Amino acid sequence: MKEELKKIEEESLKSIENANYLKLIEEIKIKYLGKKGELTAILKGMGKLSKEERPLMGSLANEIREKIEASLKEKENSLKNGLLEEKLKYERIDVTLETDNLILGHYHPLKKTIEDLEDLFIKMGFIVYDGPEIESVENNFDLLNTPKNHPSRDMSDTFYFDENRLLRTQTSPCQIRAMKELGAPLRMICTGRVFRNDEVDATHSPMFHQMEGLVIDKNVTVANLIHSLDYFVKAFFGNDMKTRYRPHYFPFTEPSLEVDTTCINCKGKGCPKCNHTGWSMELLGCGMVHPNVLRNCGIDPDIYQGFAFGMGIDRIAMVRYEIKDIRMMFENNTKFLEQF
Repeated sequence: MKEELKKIEEESLKSIENANYLKLIEEIKIKYLGKKGELTAILKGMGKLSKEERPLMGSLANEIREKIEASLKEKENSLKNGLLEEKLKYERIDVTLETDNLILGHYHPLKKTIEDLEDLFIKMGFIVYDGPEIESVENNFDLLNTPKNHPSRDMSDTFYFDENRLLRTQTSPCQIRAMKELGAPLRMICTGRVFRNDEVDATHSPMFHQMEGLVIDKNVTVANLIHSLDYFVKAFFGNDMKTRYRPHYFPFTEPSLEVDTTCINCKGKGCPKCNHTGWSMELLGCGMVHPNVLRNCGIDPDIYQGFAFGMGIDRIAMVRYEIKDIRMMFENNTKFLEQF
């Protein structure tokens, strides 16, 4: 058996030395060390040896196996390094060659506005909460205290899949999901796409973007709402911006308010862009969360109060970048987008 082992050692090491490609290394490994390999076959016959011979032959066999494995590993690394050197030789890049000027992309004004809004409200202590674009009628309307006869529920205004599912018409369902999941106290915002069956014009689109905000805690008042929104407007548009609050109606807030800001162009002095009123178009809607909405989400309105606000991000971007037509942000016109 000793002679057989020595013969396997000599033949295998010679084969490894002469191997010139990786597949052959694998074949040699299988031939000598595999389950049906020559060395394995000899080891299976050790039961026929005497007790004195077994440990000697076993030690010799292990020593030969280790030599073969080490030689295989060394040869494999050598072949791989050779292939790498050959590849680098032929794939070398000459960095001194002149190239055409590359046109690099950049932030879309909508994406930039969304990220800046999220960053600002995160600094104000809000968390960012996300929800699905395909929503339940319950979350989108019912739990938000929307009456059954409200116009927004009409087929002509909303994209329904069936009587229970729709494309969300607002990001407000995220408030419902957040209150159900996280309870109170809570301070969250949600940004995303919403869908309404609107005719396309300079200020309307069937798909647009909204941001929703919600604060739930003890002893929350309208004063907290106004302070938070005034801080947002000044931080986002500039310290010289002013706000105006007007009564409004939303089914999920009571009282409800609409918020205007001074014209970003003339800062309230009056100019052609604001029709000499000094005020821009409506920026957002807000109000104190209706007690029914809190109850629907398992929050006691006698203990907790809250305020909510929602704004069209597309409108924010239009005010911020002085864009006159919402369609320009969705047409992929490079001449327009290069301005930002």
